[in-house]
Amino acid sequence: MSYFRENIEQAKGYQPGFQPKQTDVLKLNTNENPYPPSPKVLEVLNEIKQEQLRRYPDPVGEQFRLAAAKVHGLSPDNIMCCNGGDELLTIALRAFCDRDRPVAYPVPTYSLYPVLANLQNCKAVEVPFDTDFTLPPQLAAAGAALTIVCNPNAPSATFIPVSGIASLADELNGVLLIDEAYIDFAEDNCLSLVADLDNVIILRSMSKGYGLAGLRFGYAVAPPPLIAGLMKVKDSYNVNAIAIALATAAIKDQSYFRKNVETIKKQRKRLAENLRALNFEVPESSTNFLLAKSKDGKAGEIYDKLVQRNIYVRYFDLPTLSDKLRITVGTGEQNDKLVSALKEILSNKEA
Repeated sequence: MSYFRENIEQAKGYQPGFQPKQTDVLKLNTNENPYPPSPKVLEVLNEIKQEQLRRYPDPVGEQFRLAAAKVHGLSPDNIMCCNGGDELLTIALRAFCDRDRPVAYPVPTYSLYPVLANLQNCKAVEVPFDTDFTLPPQLAAAGAALTIVCNPNAPSATFIPVSGIASLADELNGVLLIDEAYIDFAEDNCLSLVADLDNVIILRSMSKGYGLAGLRFGYAVAPPPLIAGLMKVKDSYNVNAIAIALATAAIKDQSYFRKNVETIKKQRKRLAENLRALNFEVPESSTNFLLAKSKDGKAGEIYDKLVQRNIYVRYFDLPTLSDKLRITVGTGEQNDKLVSALKEILSNKEA
């Protein structure tokens, strides 16, 4: 006998990237920033007072909203704090979708979207990308209450031009949520659309460029009426007091943030060149990871052999991805260790 709703009973649930327990591993599988957060974050952490733990946090995180609004040239009314970007996705599905109001998104993309759609018991319309991951024209025709576009996309690392995203938003009758979790490493972004369009929500994360994946903090950027509606759906105190204080310190330190991002971009270019020299196909990336295609199609075998060496990358055993590895850009030393292991693995295969 099951006590769960039928869709919950049958659901597989989201499968996060493997989190190894041992510390002596090279972990390049979940797109964490390889560098520490701003020193100012640690200063604030060391100054946390007992009283901040005893009391409930600010329910809207006004401290962070003010700081983020200043960075982006917007109003605090354009910002909503979230317990990671994933919470915003959950809130959006709850706010806009039900049995009669579907969600749509292009695939392959972030694998949490269909999981959340199933939990909300709404139809998910999956529109395939073409081989170069351009925006599918059929997406607008899906008639969805909520359309999600991950841009830059995961796991392809590709970026859809802002003009294309704007055109899509114009065509839709519903809301467009632009998942910009990886935007810190791209050359453009869709923030300007918030001022021009009334149906756009942008998801931002503090996990990638700011090096705060363990903190679980993200935020929405949207026109004030959409923010006000989303506020009705969020949990009462959805972000904790420590997270608010540390995320605020991080977003204020734009100098450290920009330096960190530029370092990762340089390492991304270097790693891509090294992988191409090993005969991988590696498209240009707008993220902090690379999608490397194994020309012999045996990405799964390479993945297993890396695991034997305590090196973890991400492998998706899916039709369009089974010949590829998603590799987080690490430090120079980490990237060199990966490339050295791949040389050894590929050399042994050829032998």
